[in-house]
Amino acid sequence: MSLADVVISRIPHPFRGFAIQHREFIKFAIVGGTTFIFDMAIFYTLKLTILADNPVTAKIIAGVMAVILSYVLNREWSFKNRGGRERHHEAFLFFVVSGIGVVIAFIPLWVSSYVLELRVPNVSLATENIADFISAYLIGNILQMLFRFWAMRRYVFPDEFVATAGSAVILPTPEDLFEEELGHA
Repeated sequence: MSLADVVISRIPHPFRGFAIQHREFIKFAIVGGTTFIFDMAIFYTLKLTILADNPVTAKIIAGVMAVILSYVLNREWSFKNRGGRERHHEAFLFFVVSGIGVVIAFIPLWVSSYVLELRVPNVSLATENIADFISAYLIGNILQMLFRFWAMRRYVFPDEFVATAGSAVILPTPEDLFEEELGHA
């Protein structure tokens, strides 16, 4: 049983159908949480050591490393039933969309750091770090997540089942997909 199946199986029955219909988003969110922790660990390691004077550079490096991890996890788990593109084309689109997402994520940090000047010596180190966390990880990542989920489904991993011209395709219900994946676990 996959992590998404465990999460969905613990949701109260009246809401389980909704969760099954949105299981792809649940998987995307789990991958996002994993890469969020990875990104934050890299960012603060860099920001509190070798890139103390360059928080935006630290965020860009952390973001790029998290995007690489995100591609592998999303391709092999979140969107494994989607696609139809050649792998190199899919990877290119993923990294373009993710690059736009990295820019979206660091814009609030840039505003906080250089427009509002929430940097030492203008504010305390604690205030600077709280402002960095709120701007980069709360505001930036929420904006990035919404953009990336929309763009991944629309452009990178488009349709779950690709129909050939002239053939009728019967799409399974979300419950069928859930049951099928449970059977393969």
